[in-house]
Amino acid sequence: MNTFTLKVRLALLNFLEFAVWGSYLISLGQYLGNIGMGQDIFWFYAVQGIVSLFMPAVVGILADRWIQAQRMLSLCHLISGAFMIASGVYCMLSPSPEFGPLFTLYTVSVAFFMPTIGLANSVAFNALTRAGLDTVKHFPPIRVFGTIGFICAMLFVNFTQFQMDYNQFFTSGVVSLILALYALGMPGCPVNKGESRSIGDMLGLKAFRLFKQRRMAIFFIFSMLLGVSLQITNSYGTSFINSFGLIPQFANDWGVRNATAIISISQASETLCILLIPVCLRRFGIKGVMLISMFAWVLRFAFFGLGDTGDGVWLLVLSCIVYGVAFDFFNVSGGLFVDKETDASIRSSAQGLFMIMTNGIGATVGTFIAGKYVVNRLALADGLTPLQQLEGWRESWYIFAAYALVVAVLFIFIFRNPKEGVTHREILDAEDTNSGADGFVANP
Repeated sequence: MNTFTLKVRLALLNFLEFAVWGSYLISLGQYLGNIGMGQDIFWFYAVQGIVSLFMPAVVGILADRWIQAQRMLSLCHLISGAFMIASGVYCMLSPSPEFGPLFTLYTVSVAFFMPTIGLANSVAFNALTRAGLDTVKHFPPIRVFGTIGFICAMLFVNFTQFQMDYNQFFTSGVVSLILALYALGMPGCPVNKGESRSIGDMLGLKAFRLFKQRRMAIFFIFSMLLGVSLQITNSYGTSFINSFGLIPQFANDWGVRNATAIISISQASETLCILLIPVCLRRFGIKGVMLISMFAWVLRFAFFGLGDTGDGVWLLVLSCIVYGVAFDFFNVSGGLFVDKETDASIRSSAQGLFMIMTNGIGATVGTFIAGKYVVNRLALADGLTPLQQLEGWRESWYIFAAYALVVAVLFIFIFRNPKEGVTHREILDAEDTNSGADGFVANP
């Protein structure tokens, strides 16, 4: 197989991987609101973080020691796709779907989907390495097709209006089953049956020793605090935009009918903002880039609060453009910082810890609190008029913006950039009394 063909096959793998997610992640809240589960939306998004605390580790152990990664990827998508289709069948056959059965089917599907993101990366890295290609150079252009797949799936469910009903489950499930078959054709990944490691090592628990180093502890804590913001607009963005349809002056706006299409601008912005990260890291250092992300989250929420689907639709669009900076400058630059700050022996585990703190603990806590104690009380409470709902939405977005602002201000005074010239080993071995010194990434 020549390298061009391999890259095309891996690009398609990433396209399908994220198309599975894009088929429902942004639009699910709209459907749940339509079937009377508006106040339960936060559970469907919080559970993604909950299963991410343990499922990727368990599945990763199986893929490392017993089942080749491409076969494990296929098996996970087979189970995930089957349960997602079962969710669609249940909703199709039930005049009034109940929370318990739907949430159970959905949770099983999500539990087997979330590990596939890491598995897809492992399959790609293995294939590129076997072909003698540099993963740092050749993987990013391949990964971009994942974002493209996510956007295409979003636009498909938007313009077919599947965003409003259970057909989004069928869409995701079918794509997942297609990927289950496609993954079996990927190059084989080795397993390490003979390697003896402790359960703690396999679960990445060794990485928790990074908390002994003051600066890394502060970084992970702020990663968790910023992770709180990650899934809020994914959970409630389309529901907020749809709420304008209940108000006569906005009822016929294009934006009301195409909420998912508007949100898709966020993912399009991501593909462009990734290119800015290396330049910004060199210019501003990790602290500057993280601060840019934090203030971008402030604007993301504030523009939502100020915008509408009429004359203020440009503010919604601007919020989506800002999202690319908010998400990428945090996730990508944070991952690069962790990679540079940690020893090679625990580098993968450290990346896993970063994901646990952000997409696991942070996103789960954030979605739960935002849904149960803010949105449900201010915007989705029983008995509210459409105008009262809109005011509740606006107040909710301002509360989230204020939270992001507080995190950013605290970060300015508490976190210090690492000092130029300090090695990874020296950083890891530093005593707590010395770890607060400025570090190795220059900050003008």
